[in-house]
Amino acid sequence: MQITVDTDKCCAAGQCVLAAPEVFDQRDEDGIVVVLDHRPSAGLHAAVQEAAHICPAAAITLS
Repeated sequence: MQITVDTDKCCAAGQCVLAAPEVFDQRDEDGIVVVLDHRPSAGLHAAVQEAAHICPAAAITLS
């Protein structure tokens, strides 16, 4: 799994961080998503898929 985020689309809702805090964080200055691990281990895939699914801006792409 490869994670890509479109920071221009990110609305800083933080849902990704709540779903997968091991993989996502937010910038302190504006809350925009930061990917901590672009290729998470298989044990985190379900949480990352949930984060992508619930992102209100559809800013997370998985491949």
